[in-house]
Amino acid sequence: MNIAMLMMAGSGTRFGADIPKQFVEIEGQPIFAYILNAYNQYEDVDRIVIVTHKNWIDFVEEWKIKIRADKLCAIVAGGSSRSESVKNGLIAIKDFAAEDDVVLLHDATHPYLDEPGTSQIIDAVKEFGGATLGQRQYDTMYQMNEETNMLERVVKRETIVSGASPEAFRFGELHRIYMEASEEELNSMTSAGAIALHYGIPMKVISTNLINLKITYKDDFETLKELIHKYFPRD
Repeated sequence: MNIAMLMMAGSGTRFGADIPKQFVEIEGQPIFAYILNAYNQYEDVDRIVIVTHKNWIDFVEEWKIKIRADKLCAIVAGGSSRSESVKNGLIAIKDFAAEDDVVLLHDATHPYLDEPGTSQIIDAVKEFGGATLGQRQYDTMYQMNEETNMLERVVKRETIVSGASPEAFRFGELHRIYMEASEEELNSMTSAGAIALHYGIPMKVISTNLINLKITYKDDFETLKELIHKYFPRD
């Protein structure tokens, strides 16, 4: 079984809106509902779990009904950090998941589902144990001194990728890591991929396309509004 876990418990402070960015509406529908609907229609995913802020659980439930997201089987309250939120989601998944099931961790602020790439991720997890979508770099890459903002050296761009959603792992291995790791360990690592590398889980990178936008700042939101019908074609 393949399980998508949508991560959307963040406050979105860098976005600058009155509400978390995943709940901002485009054409009458919150951003998270687009990616939820995409996963709900994606043949390679069997179940969906959402991890969100406790104050938004009822709102998410309303949209589950509106868009008929029948694969959404649990809506879970997040924690005080991303790692705690992932842990809460894994606890909920344990009620029905098997050791070798694939868990796809997808930030709802990546409102795009690369179906061919995600299918390759699922296959890679079965072979290696972990996989992630990654955007290759097209421009010259530099290392910069973070104090002076002065260039220090050129970095070979072929070795650099930007992490994108989803990241994926075997459920049993990921669950054990999150249950056994100390709070300090979890809080020091901002992504499941970082934790996997720390624990020696091989991570296969699957290239994704340039359109795999992440919503972080308001300019990103404006870009998404321009691309919404490319991302999510409507009849």
